[in-house]
Amino acid sequence: MRLADALRVQRGEMVGFVGAGGKTSALFRLAHELRADGWRVIGTTTTRLARHEILHVPCALAMAARTSPAAVRRCLDEHGFVFLYSYEDNRRDKIIGLAPETLSRLVDAVNSDALLIEADGSRRLPLKAPRGNEPVLPADVSLVVPVAGIDALGQPLDAEHVFNVERIIERYGFPEGEPLLPPWMALTLRDPELGLRGVPETARVVGLLNKVPRSGYERARARLVAQIMLRSTRIEAVALGAAQSPADPIHEVQQRVAAVVLAAGQSRRMGRSKPLLPWSDGQTVIETIVRRLLMFRLAEIVIVTGYQGEAVRRTLEHLPVSFVENEDYAAGEMISSLQAGLGALPETTAGALVVLGDQPALDGRVVRDVLAGYAEGRGAIVAPVYRGERGHPVLFDRRFWPELLALEQGVPRDVIRRYPHDLALVEVSSDSILTDIDTPEQYRRARILAGLT
Repeated sequence: MRLADALRVQRGEMVGFVGAGGKTSALFRLAHELRADGWRVIGTTTTRLARHEILHVPCALAMAARTSPAAVRRCLDEHGFVFLYSYEDNRRDKIIGLAPETLSRLVDAVNSDALLIEADGSRRLPLKAPRGNEPVLPADVSLVVPVAGIDALGQPLDAEHVFNVERIIERYGFPEGEPLLPPWMALTLRDPELGLRGVPETARVVGLLNKVPRSGYERARARLVAQIMLRSTRIEAVALGAAQSPADPIHEVQQRVAAVVLAAGQSRRMGRSKPLLPWSDGQTVIETIVRRLLMFRLAEIVIVTGYQGEAVRRTLEHLPVSFVENEDYAAGEMISSLQAGLGALPETTAGALVVLGDQPALDGRVVRDVLAGYAEGRGAIVAPVYRGERGHPVLFDRRFWPELLALEQGVPRDVIRRYPHDLALVEVSSDSILTDIDTPEQYRRARILAGLT
């Protein structure tokens, strides 16, 4: 995935990069992606930058008093990307950036499509807390990208590895010198006085965890950092990747995905409530499903109740889930339950994983693979497939919710059919996506297959 797609950059954006662990690399990567799309891109810093960082920029201009907007326009016309700065500090081998109050006027004067700003420094360390005058962000910045290098994890929490480490220790009391843990990094990045310091309320925030390998333990740890960061509703998403990768730099984008568990039906063919049937280890069907979902640190799990709703609530009252009632459950339509569940989700939710309340044998690897398909950008609707047959759960990006909510009858697949190019089918090795328990015979057979009888 490209960085521009992960950040969802729009024309006219003013993007500020803050933090540590690859801000400059990310800025230039984004600039070259947008330039390749035909955009007119300005890069700059509001602090200072090592002079060697701009040696390979196609056009770099010192904005001295004699430098006119026309010169910037000519650079953009010829190269598509220009890096602007105020002057050179030859003694320190630095370039000094522009004052933030001049940037908005400049964008309008030279007809650029995007302005990319490095807004603080970190002495090339992978994690930082801002000093008193940092970051230097324009008031009208529209997107802020807090950056950290995942290589900070496991390193000592000290001044050799973390910029301004004293501020982090003072705020949280983490033990100095101990190996940096994923929650410590996440708390630092999402903290309004640390990683989000000075970010205007009007700006979107998308985090970037840099230097993340494509697979293995470090990617899993980066995913944990992202999931903890997303507990702050101030953060829209977190991208995981490597800005200097020769391939597409972003491996996945973590967003808030909630599960909507449909448990409202009357179970007519079964003769009693399917969610309340015993399954294993003294747990009911619905409790088994919910415990499996809890493994994935979803933003929220909403249980849609209806028939015997109070009993379902009592069964799950000890678990971190929420409930919404489908008042039309007696009509027997799945879509009314889905609509009730979607309507109960917060506005910050990016996607909804639709889970049936009668699939206790659902393999956790299926849930993992569907979530990965969405995070990796393979599709905005993601469904599992076993030997050519599509099953549940199905994940819907938020942009499809209005159409799902507008359905007066039918099923979610009616919306899926309209968007074949947005559908990603994930091949799975388990037929659990096809197995439900509509009848007593299916229930007995499912328990036998699960080794429960």
